[in-house]
Amino acid sequence: MQKKTDPDNHLFKEFSANENEEIKRALTIIGRIPDDPHYHRPKGIEVAAILRNYNVDLKTIVAAILSDPRLSELNPQPDIKEQFGETVAALVKDVNWLNKLTVYSPEMTKKPNEAETLRRMLLSMTQDVRAVLIKLAYRIHRLRNLPKESYELRHFISRETLDIYAPIANRLGIHQFKWELEDMAFRYLEPQAYRQIAKSLANNRVQRENCINRFICLLQKHLAKENITSTCYGRPKHIYSIWKKMQRKQMDIDGLYDLLAVRVIVDNLTNCYTVLGIVHSLWQYIPKEFDDYIANPKENGYQSLHTVILDPEGNRIEVQIRTQDMHNYAELGVAAHWSYKEGGKQTAAMEKSVATLRKLLEEKHNGEALSDDFRSELFNDRVYVLTPAGKLIDLAKGSTPLDFAYAVHTEIGHRCRGAKINGRIVPLTYTLKSGEQVEILTTKESAPNHNWIDPNLGYLKSSRAISKVKSWFRNQQQAENIARGKSILDKESKRLGIKVLNLDDMLGYFKKPGIDALLEAIGRSDINNRQLAGYLKIPELEDVPVKVRQKKPSAKSVVSVAGIDNVETTFAHCCSPVLGDDIIGYISHHKGITIHRTDCKNVTYLSIEKQAQLVSAEWGAKKTSHAVPIVIHAYNAQNLLNNVSQILAQSKIHIFSAALDTHPDFSAILNMTIQIENTNQLSQILSKINCVPNIMEVKRKT
Repeated sequence: MQKKTDPDNHLFKEFSANENEEIKRALTIIGRIPDDPHYHRPKGIEVAAILRNYNVDLKTIVAAILSDPRLSELNPQPDIKEQFGETVAALVKDVNWLNKLTVYSPEMTKKPNEAETLRRMLLSMTQDVRAVLIKLAYRIHRLRNLPKESYELRHFISRETLDIYAPIANRLGIHQFKWELEDMAFRYLEPQAYRQIAKSLANNRVQRENCINRFICLLQKHLAKENITSTCYGRPKHIYSIWKKMQRKQMDIDGLYDLLAVRVIVDNLTNCYTVLGIVHSLWQYIPKEFDDYIANPKENGYQSLHTVILDPEGNRIEVQIRTQDMHNYAELGVAAHWSYKEGGKQTAAMEKSVATLRKLLEEKHNGEALSDDFRSELFNDRVYVLTPAGKLIDLAKGSTPLDFAYAVHTEIGHRCRGAKINGRIVPLTYTLKSGEQVEILTTKESAPNHNWIDPNLGYLKSSRAISKVKSWFRNQQQAENIARGKSILDKESKRLGIKVLNLDDMLGYFKKPGIDALLEAIGRSDINNRQLAGYLKIPELEDVPVKVRQKKPSAKSVVSVAGIDNVETTFAHCCSPVLGDDIIGYISHHKGITIHRTDCKNVTYLSIEKQAQLVSAEWGAKKTSHAVPIVIHAYNAQNLLNNVSQILAQSKIHIFSAALDTHPDFSAILNMTIQIENTNQLSQILSKINCVPNIMEVKRKT
């Protein structure tokens, strides 16, 4: 564990006079907070002192100071963006979000997938990699002060550290943070085991150091004779990693050979094997402990020679031999213990993120571009959102609330009729962002909308969710066809004067595997009335009567409001609802009931008071047509209006209005209002127009 230092003096070391002035301004703001001897939570200035040991840049130091949780007590609040710039303000915002996050629960220890999802969300939510660095420093400070907290809180913080924050530090290659996080958390979770290992290491420390020094001295003497330039040093072993190995190998500390470990770094591949030969010639080695990860790299790309030797005193020393490039990969890439120790799947983006963070620590004056790289590359294909109960849901980037509903449960997706993001109603086509809390509004009955599976309308991104909706419609269509088949069969038998039917014979005659399949084929018109009549006239027919359920004719109007037909309504011009859209009514004191699409911006942004004026609405059976505005973007204006008009004429679509705007680069925007019966027809027309050469984009205007 690192020694504590005077934070004020430590922060100014190695910074220029101008940079020190900025730090002083941040300290002045924090100095306005009354000191409280009972406050045991991390303070920004102490966290900044921890980070200063890692050669971080000025903005990281200032952001760490200003992320002090007590800053919220100040009145008036300081304008961080105005005083310190946009980067520092964004860092402070991210760190405050990370410090307030309360998603973790101890049950995640038994659910590694949930813990991994939380780790990924924490990384993907931050706009700047340095915010993660500051958060890890806050956690180190918290652990250092845990003795002042209750037993329950010590245990919770330590468990969360091992499950979430130590793996993040490990994944990002910040091994100093990882080791301190693990050792301190282990100290509170298993105090007796921690003390036993620490005592054993303390008792043997001098002996271990002397043993390592003798080995290195003799090896370097022989390497110098061979003109081999090398770097040799003892590799420390930390208490938590020792305990983990003791558990894995089921032995006590005296049985572990790699407590004594040396790493040798040379210039080239040939020298790796030359050094190995020298080591084996000078000391007795244990054959079964030799591994050539250069000829046979680990799955994560890790390369090194590993061998274990016995010195004259009988001490076993593990020796790792590698080139500088191999060592850099082990330090910068995931070979630094992530994949093969955590069992995680490695990606090129993760490798880049580790290298980016290392460079941020080494090249503190070039932080902005590197941080942008980290943000653009890491987890750019996923989004992580929360249920109202705090459960994390991992979705593809671009997912909508409807995707979320189907990810939670298929039936919730089928019954979905609306959504709230962080308590505010949004359209079902809204694009989710990591960290948002999603609440799904449902009806009692399952009733997906055909629009949901239309790729032009943007309701669903997940192929799994789309297949669920399609399956529901197939099942519904099957039930309707069976009912229709029963009705047709009953009518034909009555028309021919046949009271009983031999369905078994009919199954064989029409080659159907079951009664439902037979009735579905009749209802789908695969078996037409003439074929059916021809069979029903066969005299050998006999058996059971068929019950037929007939539907009463519907007399619904175009729109039904709150379950009532023939209510006088008008369609809103702002969103132009079309048959097939999800709709809702708005009770106006001057215009009566206006019908909007449920994703209309004028509806989603209503105040809480005006939301009380919304009333449910649905389409009736009566057909009508609607004026729908569309917008077409084209690379070139030539023949655009003519080509689009021909498609609409062929489809018998009436054009109400058309306006063509051309630009100096010859590109064009064509705004049209067309007459449409329903959303299916609209989707078909948009798809046809989109196939016209020269079209950049065509969409319904909102």
